[in-house]
Amino acid sequence: MNIAVLVPCYNEEAAIAKVVADFRAALPGAIVYVYDNNSRDQTKARAREAGAVVRSEQRQGKGNVVRRMFADIEADIYVLVDGDDTYDAGAGPRMIAHMMEDGADLLTARRIHTDAAAYRPGHLLGNRLLTGLTALLFNVHLSDMLSGYRVFSRRFVKSFPFTAEGFAIETELTIHAVRLMMPMTEMDTRYKERPIGSVSKLNTWRDGLRILGTIGYLMREERPLLFFATVAALFATVSLLIGAPVVSEYFRTGLVPRLPTAVLSTGLMVISFLSLTCGLILDTVTRGRWEAKRMAYLAIPGPQHLDGGLCVPAPDIADDLPARGERRASP
Repeated sequence: MNIAVLVPCYNEEAAIAKVVADFRAALPGAIVYVYDNNSRDQTKARAREAGAVVRSEQRQGKGNVVRRMFADIEADIYVLVDGDDTYDAGAGPRMIAHMMEDGADLLTARRIHTDAAAYRPGHLLGNRLLTGLTALLFNVHLSDMLSGYRVFSRRFVKSFPFTAEGFAIETELTIHAVRLMMPMTEMDTRYKERPIGSVSKLNTWRDGLRILGTIGYLMREERPLLFFATVAALFATVSLLIGAPVVSEYFRTGLVPRLPTAVLSTGLMVISFLSLTCGLILDTVTRGRWEAKRMAYLAIPGPQHLDGGLCVPAPDIADDLPARGERRASP
């Protein structure tokens, strides 16, 4: 069984060597790939010295790097992790074993942090809000949708059509699995503070808004009937609110003194029906696209067909669970 550890990096010279060394020790049979995204420090040199296969992606953004990795690298199991040394490499073997035991195509590491500095309040709140919104719109049963530590099967990776360019990639990965009805699971892992000299590239507000925009985009693409029906309901509501007094006055007096309001109300109601019609048509188109993607996904053997070539230590789940008093990174 071939395992590839994928590490997208941007200015992580303070942490990348340890990340590579830890994963080479935890998964001795795996190949660690570090894809540098225009770093201005010694990230590539440190990764190469630590024993990683180092490559570059010129288009800026984590989504662009992950897209390149998924396209270039051939493996049976893919482990995706950030290069900031905040995730527990020692949990890797158990995560792979857990995913294969469940026959899942995606396993997400649910972050358990022991230090308040490891998970800033703004990031924690944003994760909860965005995860909750996605759960509501797409029926996602994950508690940490934005985790950067995941394990994928080959059929997930090779059937995944990318659109995201930045940190919204985590949202798209999750929704792809949900929409294709892939088996998916979670596992608790430790989450720690960045090492000294390593700085987070995530901007709470800017990237949060981008992720929110990605959720809206994916809702339009994957659930067009719900999206356009919501738009239709908004236009219809406004039309009724401004048109009801005009209609009421007409029945009472037989006159339409506010003709512009009547025309506006009529136009808004026409837009509402057009939006609903678009949703109905696009829902049929989306169904055909979904069937094509599902067939492409099913054409690739799943993880249960792999032979057990991984040496995994006895699962000690207690090693990954927080001690009493420690806090979870997300609900």
